[in-house]
Amino acid sequence: MAVSHLLGGLREAERNAPVDMKIEVVVVPVSDVDRAKAFYRSIGFDEDVDYACGERFRVVQLTPPGSTASIIVGTGITDAVPGSLQGMHLVVRDIEAARAQLLERNVDVRPVFHDVDGVFYRRSPAGGVLGPDPARRAYASFARFQDPDGNGWILQEGATPKGG
Repeated sequence: MAVSHLLGGLREAERNAPVDMKIEVVVVPVSDVDRAKAFYRSIGFDEDVDYACGERFRVVQLTPPGSTASIIVGTGITDAVPGSLQGMHLVVRDIEAARAQLLERNVDVRPVFHDVDGVFYRRSPAGGVLGPDPARRAYASFARFQDPDGNGWILQEGATPKGG
């Protein structure tokens, strides 16, 4: 009786424990799947899947280097307007190196900036100060870029770079 009571209590505790929830995929609305696929591959994303079922459904899954989460672009997967997704973060170890790499790949990446109050970037560029965070605090330096449809990405330095 005591064992079954303990097991019952354990099951109740398991039922009340938070369930792990991990972001695995973000759907990015695009107007031209092949153009989007070429762009994301050109900046280093790995192509995981390119599957089509007729002309009305296609899904292309791409994963940024080192990420456990992916993006999906495609046809017949979202009603969102192409270019309407904003503020997706790519966290990098060295924001200046990441920006330089994207520039070498012909991506228009805005200059590195930090928030005037040192908290988090604001939608308005007026809250940004050019250059990385002076103390190079983790998660305090940013740079913006867009995909060909205008979906907005933020590079965010997540850790102090080596030597910094």
